[in-house]
Amino acid sequence: MAQQKPKVLCLSYPEFTDKAYLADFQTKFELHPGYQSLTSPARAGLVPELAARVRKDGPFDAVIVRIGTIVFEPFDAEMLSPLLPDCRIIASASAGYNEFDVDWMTRNGIWFCNSRNAVSECTADMAIFLILAVLKNASVAERCAKSGVWRQGIEGVSRSPRGMVLGIIGMGSIGKYLAKRADVLGMKVVYYNRNRLAEDVEKQYNARYCSTLDELLACSDVISVNCPLSKETTNLLGREQFEKMKDGVYFVNTARGQIVDEEALVDALKSGKVKMAGLDVFPNEPNIK
Repeated sequence: MAQQKPKVLCLSYPEFTDKAYLADFQTKFELHPGYQSLTSPARAGLVPELAARVRKDGPFDAVIVRIGTIVFEPFDAEMLSPLLPDCRIIASASAGYNEFDVDWMTRNGIWFCNSRNAVSECTADMAIFLILAVLKNASVAERCAKSGVWRQGIEGVSRSPRGMVLGIIGMGSIGKYLAKRADVLGMKVVYYNRNRLAEDVEKQYNARYCSTLDELLACSDVISVNCPLSKETTNLLGREQFEKMKDGVYFVNTARGQIVDEEALVDALKSGKVKMAGLDVFPNEPNIK
């Protein structure tokens, strides 16, 4: 008798996946795309839908959480309890983990796996894109071109990244890829991290360590947020931190919106303390001020 394949529930359909890879995956696992029955537009409706799906097609040994499942969040006891006691692995396609109650999963014998390296390079690409966009005033130039008003509202000159100091907050996988890209552009890289990198790793990325966040804020011409969201990093950058930055600093965030006090950032932009900001994330997504 053939051994039964482990059942895996995928929240939403596994789009953009290599067909050969998906076919190979399905030789080892019994894949159940969640989009077929988890259709409620609100989280309150998804909780009973998930429980019903487990009763109908489960039990599930593992769950895959793809990007774009914000309606399920947070992934806590209320949402995940119907998967117990059989689920043993929850794998996320995201690098971050703030939307998952990892402590609860651990207490219930569930391994949580994020995809730290899967999105590192593309996130670093976005950070570099935003750095160049703010230095070159690209968004204003685009608005002028679309409105048919040539150069109106474009103030000052664009900046070259060469020679500017880039301060990276969070020198994990994404921060390291960003440092490599910034070095190619001739930027000087400094970083602040929970733990200092080994000396040979610093040389590899041509990056100088700042022992305090304040040190990084004071010396950086461009600041990029690349640390994970946690209790310790929520509102890590508030009014006090913006005051410690250089006048006219450029600010980029591709990490999590809640790391930055949004009102403090808005005030810093209005006052000119922050010359321009490039944001890929916001505190209350999908609602943006």
